[in-house]
Amino acid sequence: MKSTGKILTAIVAGAALGAIVGILLAPDKGTETRRKINEEGKKLAEDVKDKFRRGKEKLNGLKEEFQQTVKEKAEEFA
Repeated sequence: MKSTGKILTAIVAGAALGAIVGILLAPDKGTETRRKINEEGKKLAEDVKDKFRRGKEKLNGLKEEFQQTVKEKAEEFA
């Protein structure tokens, strides 16, 4: 589970770095390059927020499942 998260993080970081390098090497005016970097930064920030939101939801779901399982097992032994 941990290695999967690390791999996904590395893929996202690599894609972001590749996009930034591509923008910087493109033959555009400075204002256009800054605009593109700003847009890519906003997209990346939204992607990160979305991934954290989904991760939090998944953890909350696992927490609820765990609590329910513990409750059921406790009732079996009572």
